[in-house]
Amino acid sequence: MAVLQKFHIKNMVCPRCIETVEGIFEDLNIDTVSVVLGEVTVTGHVDEEKKAQLEKKLATKGFELLQDSRSQLISRIKAIIIEQVHHRKETLNINFSTLIAQKLNHEYSSLSKLFSSVEGLTIERFIVKQKIERVKELLFYDELTLSEIADQMDYSSVAHLSAQFKKETGMTPSSFKKMRKPGHRPLDAL
Repeated sequence: MAVLQKFHIKNMVCPRCIETVEGIFEDLNIDTVSVVLGEVTVTGHVDEEKKAQLEKKLATKGFELLQDSRSQLISRIKAIIIEQVHHRKETLNINFSTLIAQKLNHEYSSLSKLFSSVEGLTIERFIVKQKIERVKELLFYDELTLSEIADQMDYSSVAHLSAQFKKETGMTPSSFKKMRKPGHRPLDAL
C-alpha cells in the first residue's frame, strides 16, 4: 500500500488556485492523489530538497506551504468556510460551527480560540466578511434580486443582509450596485 503525505497550503481559495497548485506538483513530478482548497495529498515521500523546490514554486504564485499544525488548522478552517460561502452547490443544513467541528474532528470552542488568537478576528467575523464579499460579487453580476441573494447566502431576510452589508461596507447594497465597479477584495486578502 502506498504511503500518503499531506501538504497544507495557504491562500488556496478558488478552483483556479487548485489548478495552479496541481500544475506546480506536476512540474515537480510529485504524484497527487487529491488537491482541494488548502490541502494536497500525495503518494510516496517527498524529500527535503523536493520540498524546498515546492515551497519556492508555490511562493512565486502567492501560496505558502504551511509547516506547523496551528497554521494548518487555521488554513483548513478558512478553506471550509470559503468552500461553503463561495463554491457550494446546495444549501448548508447545519451551522458553520458544527460543520467545522465535524470536518476537523475538534471541539469548536478550541478551534475558535485558536483562530481568534492567531487571526485577530473571530471565525464568525471571518464568515461575515466572506459572505459580504460573495454578496458584492453577486450584486456586481446583477443576475439575482437582493431577495434571491439573501436566500442563496442563507440570510433570514433582505433586511438582515442589508444591515450586515451596510455595517461591513458603509453603504447599502443598492448604493454598492449603482457604483458599477467590482469593489470586492481577493479572497486570500480577507
